[in-house]
Amino acid sequence: MSLRSAQKQMTRDLLMRSALAVFGEKGYVGTTVDDIAVRAGANRATFYLHFSSKSELVAALIGEVNELVVSTDKPTLTDVVVSGERGKIEAFFARRFDQWPEMMPYVVAANQAADVEPSIQALVDRWHESAIGEITEGLTLADRFAPETRRARALAAFGQLEYYSRRWAHVGGWTELVTRQTALHVLTDSWHSLLVG
Repeated sequence: MSLRSAQKQMTRDLLMRSALAVFGEKGYVGTTVDDIAVRAGANRATFYLHFSSKSELVAALIGEVNELVVSTDKPTLTDVVVSGERGKIEAFFARRFDQWPEMMPYVVAANQAADVEPSIQALVDRWHESAIGEITEGLTLADRFAPETRRARALAAFGQLEYYSRRWAHVGGWTELVTRQTALHVLTDSWHSLLVG
């Protein structure tokens, strides 16, 4: 990689980090391109050299957080569901919980953007559909439950995890009312029941 390419990538990364920080303070709607550029020590023209809009920047953030998730999915979600092993389900949730502090600024920004940007809503829908599809595929490969119920089970399972993650982000972490350990056990029991029987 040339020095110029490296500098361009560093500026792009700085704009993305700056956007996450400003989105966290002002929300997606309240943040302007100028806010992001100023936080990065740049200007509007520099922003537009890298992104055509705030929504394009959020799309890049979604791609980045998806890479983080995929890179740590060993075994994959499909393989976890195929195994049906309580220990593997619990380990999957433990990995996700460990990622939440790093992931949540991205997820919150994506969800806020999705409320007003149809293109981002479509990306979020595809991201969710990917996980639902992996769960459904795992049930199919394991030949568990009637085929017509597999997707409904996958939707229910994913919905639980999605709700927990949104609540975790909303309240700023685990609380005395719902500790990490409690959530780990309850979600594991629920998924085991829904996806294994």
